[in-house]
Amino acid sequence: MQNRIVRGFAGSMILISIILSHYVSPAWIYLAVFVGLNLLQNAFTKWCLLEVILTKLKVAK
Repeated sequence: MQNRIVRGFAGSMILISIILSHYVSPAWIYLAVFVGLNLLQNAFTKWCLLEVILTKLKVAK
């Protein structure tokens, strides 16, 4: 369940940052870059801060 939440959150953040970079400021694209780098880091280390937060909040396991 946590994987679905993390993927949904990451996808939402990327889409939101692209929309904001188009309508508000091009600097918002850095948010998409940050999320993408975190996804890449997670692929190698299998560690994700959002999963840690969700576990501490007891959202889903």
